[in-house]
Amino acid sequence: MHNSTLVLHAKGSQSVLVNLRHSALAVLVAVLWGINFVAIDLGLHTNGREVPPLLFVAMRFLLVVFPFILFVRKPEVGWKAIVGVGLFMSAGQFGLLYLGMALGMPAGLASLVLQAQVLFTVLLASKFLGERPSRRQLAGVVLGIAGLGVVALGRSAVAPVLPLMIVLAAALSWAVGNVVARHSKAASGLGLVVWSGAVVPVPLAGLSLVVDGPGTVWATLTDLQPATILSAIYTAVFASLIGYGIWNRLLSLYPGSDVVPFTLLVPVIGMTAAWLVLNEIPTLTEIMGGLILLLGVAIAVLGARGKIRKETPVARPALRL
Repeated sequence: MHNSTLVLHAKGSQSVLVNLRHSALAVLVAVLWGINFVAIDLGLHTNGREVPPLLFVAMRFLLVVFPFILFVRKPEVGWKAIVGVGLFMSAGQFGLLYLGMALGMPAGLASLVLQAQVLFTVLLASKFLGERPSRRQLAGVVLGIAGLGVVALGRSAVAPVLPLMIVLAAALSWAVGNVVARHSKAASGLGLVVWSGAVVPVPLAGLSLVVDGPGTVWATLTDLQPATILSAIYTAVFASLIGYGIWNRLLSLYPGSDVVPFTLLVPVIGMTAAWLVLNEIPTLTEIMGGLILLLGVAIAVLGARGKIRKETPVARPALRL
């Protein structure tokens, strides 16, 4: 499969199969990421102990990088792209997300608010990559965002302002990472995950030493709880290596406005998992918002017109990191 010369129409049986496979992979990513929020919450708060959030992110990406970086080839992209994805999609997004959840953001609500990255990504891709979403896609995204707003309204009473703003900042960081990944067109999504992940552990572990103190960091590392270890493994293997490996590959093939709407499924899965595991019971307003959100996803996905659009050389604004 070539990176930029495919034009697949939904009329042929082979192209339909390819599109269905890619759609199924995008849905799989949404499931993995939805469950991820519960895994993070269980790892951060275990047996009455609080794991330093920045240290926890550093642990996660240490597992993402080693030993895989010894076997996975560096993607054929520039170092600026690798560092940019590492800083924004990994360190920025998850450092802020874990911090917001450690400060009291509920797992289900975090999975919802983080999807503000959908709107941010479409806007940034339009600005920096020249990708114009179709009217139908834009309508689907707007409807999905409206659904997110309805759910957020239903949860506003239990969401402190500071954690909410921190998770919104995480969404913006993810969106920037999406644009950098799309711009890089890395053929190996897994390679981009592993090599960009190398940017994360040392800076965030250093920040944790400064913010939390060496004593807290040492005490956490010498008394790791099973829930924290299992959480780190799930987030590293399933959410990062598998989830972002697929995600970055899809971003290399499709415009961001075609791929990103699938993530609107994440809060539905995340809030359901939080309901079943953490007893975060959704209200009627949240359920209504989730249904609106799903309708928006369907409209946006159908707006992709069933093909991978052929890339033609166009002048794009410089993407500076």
